[in-house]
Amino acid sequence: MAAKTIYQLLINEEDARACQDIPDSACTKVPKNFMVVLFSQILLSLGDALTSPKTVLTWLMTVVGAPPAMVALLVPIRESGSMLPQLAIGAWVRRYAIRKTFWITGSIIQGSCVLAMAFAVSHLRGAAAGSAIIGLLILFSLGRGLCSVAMKDVQGKTVPKGQRGQLIGIAGTVSGVLTLLVSFWLVAQEPNILWVYLVLLIVAGLLWFSAAALFSQVQEKAGETDGGVNALQQAWQNLSLLKTDLHFRQFVICRALLLGSALVTPFLVLLAQQQHNTGQTLGWFLASASLASAISTFIWGKAADRSSRNVIIIAAGLALLGCGLLAVLHMMLQEVTLVVYLLLFLLLSIGHAGVRVGRKTYLLDMASGNKRTDYVSVSNSVIGVLLLIVGAVSSAIAWWSLLAVLWFFFATSLAGLLYAFKLLDVSNAS
Repeated sequence: MAAKTIYQLLINEEDARACQDIPDSACTKVPKNFMVVLFSQILLSLGDALTSPKTVLTWLMTVVGAPPAMVALLVPIRESGSMLPQLAIGAWVRRYAIRKTFWITGSIIQGSCVLAMAFAVSHLRGAAAGSAIIGLLILFSLGRGLCSVAMKDVQGKTVPKGQRGQLIGIAGTVSGVLTLLVSFWLVAQEPNILWVYLVLLIVAGLLWFSAAALFSQVQEKAGETDGGVNALQQAWQNLSLLKTDLHFRQFVICRALLLGSALVTPFLVLLAQQQHNTGQTLGWFLASASLASAISTFIWGKAADRSSRNVIIIAAGLALLGCGLLAVLHMMLQEVTLVVYLLLFLLLSIGHAGVRVGRKTYLLDMASGNKRTDYVSVSNSVIGVLLLIVGAVSSAIAWWSLLAVLWFFFATSLAGLLYAFKLLDVSNAS
């Protein structure tokens, strides 16, 4: 009864009565499943924030004395490492009628890797510590990829269309508020002391284990299966979706062009660190990221249930504005104040949050059953490859000029914004 009451407070009455795009037999279990998936996602998002490669892991690598070249690998490995294997993972997962087990397994893998990182950095230094972090991050990313494929499928079977964006938004807002509290604690500490990071890693690892235990309570109905199909063979066949499915191809192209909303922020942090390398800088950037999530993700989620296409368009516009302002300021001023960097980081984080919520909801609403699983695995695998390519290109450009890489992401964001207008509106309301 408690789950149903909270569910009714979170979801408006009209949406709560709706039961679109899920089996009729699952309708009565929607309130409990919604709350279980919601709190699991909150724990997962909080764990992600406490181990962010853009902020926390970057500072940790510096503290343990890892070479700067290793620091540059963190974001591409975490993002692409979780996406690249999904083509094969998706084909494997679709052979099973119940898929929450894969999410539980992925969460346990992530929690174990984070706890192992804490053990490694407490005993190793220099390149050895950096190598351990990167190796564990690769394994961590595989668990993250498993969760990504399974979550969208389980959520698609247990949460009705019209409520999925709200779930993502509420989870992002709550985890953002909690991360904001952690960041204020971090500002009061000295980030160059190792024990601070050990606390963050241990807490994050326990969050993933707690999320796995909670997610086991999801009441999932058996879904479609394709038993007996070779996973790799099916994966290659699924790639043909990019050729045969126009709307899906347009979505993947748009998502690829908007990669800059995520990849530009490490360069902003690098510029700020060069000019404002104080002990509290990390805490303020973490606070800015969590504030962006807290104030925007719920709003993005509500808007995405009305039109995920429009959310992508608006968020792409914010990312474009952030990239342009950062490039112009870097071009015209010798030094930019930390407050301005934090405001730009906030703007880019809000834009990126919108892009993420919009594309996740869009993909959930595009299809159901195994077709949804195929869409998720194919799009994430393709984006994983493109992340490595775009990451390598942007790194090469940045080696020549940081200003040039900012304009590069401005150009790709502009193309992504224009391409977003081509997307079909797949939400309930036009």
